[in-house]
Amino acid sequence: MKAPTFTLPYLTEQGNYTLPAEPGKVIILTFWASWCPDSGADMPKKEQLFSSLNTDEVEMITINVAGREGKREEAVKYKEKFLSQPTLEDDGTTVYDLFESKGVPTTVIISPEGEILYQFGDDASFMEIMKGIGEVVR
Repeated sequence: MKAPTFTLPYLTEQGNYTLPAEPGKVIILTFWASWCPDSGADMPKKEQLFSSLNTDEVEMITINVAGREGKREEAVKYKEKFLSQPTLEDDGTTVYDLFESKGVPTTVIISPEGEILYQFGDDASFMEIMKGIGEVVR
């Protein structure tokens, strides 16, 4: 299944990010909310992964689901304290809904050709996600 294309603003920086129809590299998207304990457990692990990846082959992007977030300030605080990877702000739940997400965190692995290869819901373990990434990134 083709990943939906979208354009969203960065949460704490100027400008927008656009996911193209064919990104040319593996994209790992993670939808999250600052209040969510599962996001709190998942995001530090993703941050470690982000710091060790070859960014010529893989791009990691997080998306704060504004429509599920309490206050925008909480998302900004969380991002500034814990995340160095690019972080976008969803328009309510627009992109979250485009990917038919059911909970946070949700992780989506997209091929360089724009196909959704894996989608992991909030009940997936980090090891399951790493296994999926390992099958795509060699």
